[in-house]
Amino acid sequence: QVQLVESGGGVVQAGGSLRLSCAASGRIDNPNDLFWYRQVPGKQGNQRDFVAAITSGGITRYADGVLDRFTISRDIVKNTVYLQMNSLKPEDTGVYFCKLDVRGVYIYWGQGTQVTVSS
Repeated sequence: QVQLVESGGGVVQAGGSLRLSCAASGRIDNPNDLFWYRQVPGKQGNQRDFVAAITSGGITRYADGVLDRFTISRDIVKNTVYLQMNSLKPEDTGVYFCKLDVRGVYIYWGQGTQVTVSS
């Protein structure tokens, strides 16, 4: 059984930085893509918004609002994905979830980690 565990969330002032981690365990097939999403309670029925993604080959993409501030990376050996968040803004506040997508067939989510950016 695949499990994803996020960590690294917290409270930070605007302009500060945080580094999120998501460790995957269990039988994980390749190739796979790893994602970060953000959920803001009460917004559009608790919709999770795309933040960043990285493929097995290291190709990355980002939401427009985080480009040049966030960096996604992964450690293939440790089965861990990271999200380095710099120059944080209050609108970055939310619960951050990681998602593992195995060839679009198997989808796994973590439990989320809270990020709060104060102004």
